[in-house]
Amino acid sequence: MSTTYLGIDVGGSGIKSALVDVLDGSMITERARVNTPQPATPEACSTAVRDMVKGYDYQGPIGVGFPAVIRKGVVETANNIDPAWIGVEVEHLFAETTGHDAAVLNDADAAALAEACFGAAAGVPGMVLTITFGTGIGSGLLVDGQLVPNLELGQIELEGHVPAEAHFSAKARRRDDLDWEEWGSRTNRYLRHVNRVFNPDLIVLGGGLTKHWDLFHSYVDETLPVEPAVMGNSAGLVGAALWVSRSRTG
Repeated sequence: MSTTYLGIDVGGSGIKSALVDVLDGSMITERARVNTPQPATPEACSTAVRDMVKGYDYQGPIGVGFPAVIRKGVVETANNIDPAWIGVEVEHLFAETTGHDAAVLNDADAAALAEACFGAAAGVPGMVLTITFGTGIGSGLLVDGQLVPNLELGQIELEGHVPAEAHFSAKARRRDDLDWEEWGSRTNRYLRHVNRVFNPDLIVLGGGLTKHWDLFHSYVDETLPVEPAVMGNSAGLVGAALWVSRSRTG
């Protein structure tokens, strides 16, 4: 049985893909990236995904991380994607457009799965939260290695901000032109709140800002159980490949 699967990560600003060996999480091909179409409608995004898939000599099913709550293959939210997606049978759409069977999950859930299998949370028992800071705030929860899907911690209210991601995301850092001390303080307040609510064994901090961890980690409370993600910008597509591999093997 093949251990190679095509993983795709649809984000608010970019769509990434690679062939992945799900035994060790390594990418067999270089990561490809295109800008997410604007507006990010179902037709535009599914066409972009189709064009990416065509670039691979690959005949199997595809795994897709997608920035929304996905329940039984249907999109239920659209916080960082075009609202036309709500109600779309996304697995059916991607399968029809690409000609490949598709398994779709929330993009932060995909990143959390990758970190739990191959990254900062590998071998960690108990409750693990992965928080991704990007266009919004994504969150993935695993309990003893089992994914609890569709946790939306970017949508909570904090310090009067609804949703919290409008103030605490990486996009908000750029908008407000925060230096690293200001950003670290803001991130710390968000993480302290999440920690009080969930009391996890580990919080994995992911997203594009992870590469700047050394610039702001000193402003994060050292008593918090926080570790930077190690899978980088590949976490979502690796997790998507893992997801489709597991869905096809039971």
